[in-house]
Amino acid sequence: MVKLTIDGQEVEAEGGMTVMQACEQVGIEIPRFCYHERLSIAGNCRMCLVSMERAPKPVASCAMPVAEGMVIQTDTPEVQKMRKGVMEFLLINHPLDCPICDQGGECDLQDQAMGYGSDKSRFSENKRAVKDKYMGPLISTTMTRCIHCTRCIRFASEVAGVPELGATGRGENMEVGTYVEHALTSELSGNMIDLCPVGALTSGPYAFNARPWELKKTESIDVTDALGSNIRIDGRGPEVKRILPRLNEDINEEWISDKARFSCDGLRAQRLDKPFVRRDGKLVAASWPEAFTAVSDALKPLKGKQIAAIAGDLADCESITALRDLMASLGSENLDCRQDGAKLDPKSRASYLFNSTISGIDRADAILLIGTNPRREAPVLNARIRKRYVAGGVTIASIGEPVDMTYPVDNLGNTALLLADIAAGKNDFAAVLKNAQRPMLIIGQGALSRADGGAILHLARKIADQSGCVDAAQNWNGFNILHTAAARVGALDLGFVPGPSGRDTAGILEAALAGDIKAVYLLGADEIDTSKLDKAFVIYQGHHGDAGAHCADVILPGAAYTEKSGTYVNTEGRVQIARLAVFPPGDAREDWTILRALSEAMGKTLPYDNLQQIRGRMVDLNGNFLNVDEIQSAKWTGFGQAGDLEDSAFISPINNFYMTNSISRASVTMAKCADEFLGVTEQKTGTDG
Repeated sequence: MVKLTIDGQEVEAEGGMTVMQACEQVGIEIPRFCYHERLSIAGNCRMCLVSMERAPKPVASCAMPVAEGMVIQTDTPEVQKMRKGVMEFLLINHPLDCPICDQGGECDLQDQAMGYGSDKSRFSENKRAVKDKYMGPLISTTMTRCIHCTRCIRFASEVAGVPELGATGRGENMEVGTYVEHALTSELSGNMIDLCPVGALTSGPYAFNARPWELKKTESIDVTDALGSNIRIDGRGPEVKRILPRLNEDINEEWISDKARFSCDGLRAQRLDKPFVRRDGKLVAASWPEAFTAVSDALKPLKGKQIAAIAGDLADCESITALRDLMASLGSENLDCRQDGAKLDPKSRASYLFNSTISGIDRADAILLIGTNPRREAPVLNARIRKRYVAGGVTIASIGEPVDMTYPVDNLGNTALLLADIAAGKNDFAAVLKNAQRPMLIIGQGALSRADGGAILHLARKIADQSGCVDAAQNWNGFNILHTAAARVGALDLGFVPGPSGRDTAGILEAALAGDIKAVYLLGADEIDTSKLDKAFVIYQGHHGDAGAHCADVILPGAAYTEKSGTYVNTEGRVQIARLAVFPPGDAREDWTILRALSEAMGKTLPYDNLQQIRGRMVDLNGNFLNVDEIQSAKWTGFGQAGDLEDSAFISPINNFYMTNSISRASVTMAKCADEFLGVTEQKTGTDG
């Protein structure tokens, strides 16, 4: 520890801390523009100048490390004059755009000009003007406002790992841009909007939509991937206007993906806002009693083995619980939550969790990626792996498609047979894993959803045991499954899987095609081959007119994740609560209440009447639901099934990052991104315009 004096107060700080951090430790605010705790130090805005005893000139507190006996003054008349002078220089060329600037009301420049600036300017020359840069459909630029803090440049290079931004020119002629003008290709580019301390980079889709003081702010959870990023939903009236990240060091730090941030306009398009019943081959609007009667009439004559249910990727745990109980009351064991057919073992919780936890990536010293491209499947988690690479002391290899993951990866090949070689010690990376202190395996759904997925899971477990991935003494379990569906872990925890004589997703579809299953309940399930359901009576409960709704005989309109209080379990097994930010449109209702009302109409009334009671039922099914926002480590037991491996390449389950669920497929913004980055002009998964 280092002892120094700040404003007459003796302070102890850790060696290596900066003066700014030491000041903040004792509650002294230092203004800044270029400094950010997750980026490298630039020291170029000079707003954080302080006075240091025996120093010939003021020092930048963000770049000055603490030293023994240092004496710092942060609020003398000289320091105040310095800050006014710096602010005067920063505002020399800044346009008077505040009334029309989207940053107005939450602008660091506004706030610090009020707190530390002067009430007049001595500059009387012509202001400079800078041409706006094109950075893609997500970021709107007004580069005349740029104060050259370089936060966006450092974020692109250091966090996102896509060094496409830089500066040309010097002094007043310096401009931030992409050199050759093109759209930013990072899946995390929207975070630059949050980092920009002025209005140079703002949200393109949100432009001129609302002012921050008009918005109702609700803390919630993102469901566009399985990471469970913490978000804040800003709504006005019935609409979600924007989505911003919330700080959570254990999950997403303070970043979210572009899909999580910008796909919210899809919440307004192609919505199901009233029940529909198919009559004479056409879906026609109906009342809730009519829809329930149609479902009841179709299901009552059937035996349990003739009924099936599939839960979709965005379903909350409350609705999954209600559907599970309804199917049980009908005598059906044909239920599954694995739309992609992933060979996950529901009997062993350790077999389907990210056991090391997301923050555990920071401790790993050898990482093997198996059949996964985390840059597409979970961009924020990929940024965490990159952060671990930047820290040094880690070796990363992959078995799968050779792609740019924003950090160096030793691609061992793209065949499952390599796993057998590693398990047998024939591959050089087997020694790397064995010699590592905390080795880590990350297995993606591209590996597990194959026909030989069970054998791959078995081999991965064998490798984990041989290489010491599970070490109780170090409290370390490096065996990790990376999910792509927000509902998957919660549904597995609740036992939404086939019973002893039940069928899985593939079996349900084949039996429906053969006529053995006569009714299928789709709870937001859109990622299946709906052409196989032509002979079955299909009930679709969901919030968008996506693939499942097109094949339905009855449509029950549900609520999206922003329109209900719902429980989700992320890929590491952390139970989290999404909260209601806006109300569902029209006659749409919260999903579990629909199932509760349907059960009553069918004479199979479910035993819960409110949210507290159904969550009590979830705890009865799995005690982990009692521990919200906590990780419950899973017992390491046997799982997987030995079998033959196919000599075929791994294929990522996500070929279009921007359109992976019904919300993002309805989003105009995501369609623009897909067109810009992938050349996709048609939405491939059954949606219409």
